[in-house]
Amino acid sequence: MLTARWTRLRGALAQFLYGLTGYEFARHALQMRHELESVFMVVTFGDLIGVPVLPPVYSLRLLPYVVPEIATWKRHMAQRKEFWEKDEYDLHGL
Repeated sequence: MLTARWTRLRGALAQFLYGLTGYEFARHALQMRHELESVFMVVTFGDLIGVPVLPPVYSLRLLPYVVPEIATWKRHMAQRKEFWEKDEYDLHGL
């Protein structure tokens, strides 16, 4: 009983320290990964949304790997704001 309590306390402390130190870094890394994947999709499959970048021969080689993500990517690009309208570039009251 006492060991179970210590285990729960240690787990709670570990989660608290993660939230205190590492959570923001993890969220930022996920956002950067999402942005890089969006750039990759625009460069390779930009012709699907009207941006002719690469010849379609190279895109066709990559097509089997990205088919599951195309619908989500097109929806994201349709809703996307310009890069200067992102919250991180806002001056927040200045």
